[in-house]
Amino acid sequence: MVLHTGEHPAKLKDVVTTPAGCTIDGLLELEEGGLRVTLIKAVVRAAERARQLVESQNT
Repeated sequence: MVLHTGEHPAKLKDVVTTPAGCTIDGLLELEEGGLRVTLIKAVVRAAERARQLVESQNT
């Protein structure tokens, strides 16, 4: 949706959730559990490993 609409993810979240609904409640629980930080760390680690693999193939 983000790529298709060009809208900021937060705006799209507001469009698809209701203030007291189950989706926003679930998203808040994920935030409180540190999902955002964990996802960022996972992507960074995977990118670093990919770089290492490319470098090892080039030597």
